[in-house]
Amino acid sequence: MIQLRGLYKSFADKKVLQGLDLDIESGQTTTIIGGSGSGKSVLFKHIIGLMKPDAGSILVDGEDTVRMKERDLYRLVGKFGMVFQGGALFDSMTVGENVAFGIPERKGMTAAEIEAAVESSLNQVGLSQVAHLLPAELSGGMKKRVAIARVIAKRPSIIMFDEPTTGLDPIMADMINDLIIKVSSAPEITSIIITHDMVSAYKISDKIAVLFEGRIIETGSPEEIRNTGNAIVRQFIEGKAEGPIQIR
Repeated sequence: MIQLRGLYKSFADKKVLQGLDLDIESGQTTTIIGGSGSGKSVLFKHIIGLMKPDAGSILVDGEDTVRMKERDLYRLVGKFGMVFQGGALFDSMTVGENVAFGIPERKGMTAAEIEAAVESSLNQVGLSQVAHLLPAELSGGMKKRVAIARVIAKRPSIIMFDEPTTGLDPIMADMINDLIIKVSSAPEITSIIITHDMVSAYKISDKIAVLFEGRIIETGSPEEIRNTGNAIVRQFIEGKAEGPIQIR
């Protein structure tokens, strides 16, 4: 579904992406791992069209977003749904209003139809009784579940998760992992995740891609990454201070 070829991106003298190549297969969950400052967030913004590379191509369903006109890019971006790290809920809106905001056809729907769509989305994340609450009344885990419900309501074909388990206790993190698996299980859904959480990466991924110094240095199944012979990848997944990765 998504092909990244020869991506380069620099900010002043800082090189972030340096000839990055990656294939993201349709209907699969691809997790991108890498250290802080490795360029994961910059890569995410390129995939969704918020940034353009200095060089390279980004093909989504065969269409090159780098050379696309703005109106065509806006149409293509409609295929994406984004679950942000902090949830990115609107504080002045209720939970129900936040979820309804994700429904692309809401202007042509009746109030009853919108309410039913919101209820269905919240039911899928186990939060059917909180539509009237404000985000400030929710826990961190509940906010992330509402953010997932908002994406479900949009019905995208590509869902992007930005550090979905950051800041959560292990039990809540595992609940979010199970939700990601559930949401991504439909064959028409392609999921892309960035995370530092190797427990999550091993559980939710069909494929893991390792980002280091602006390039994807290894891809494979969770089992293949777990048993890698690459010293850089092994240092990262084992969380060791000593090794080829030097903290700057």
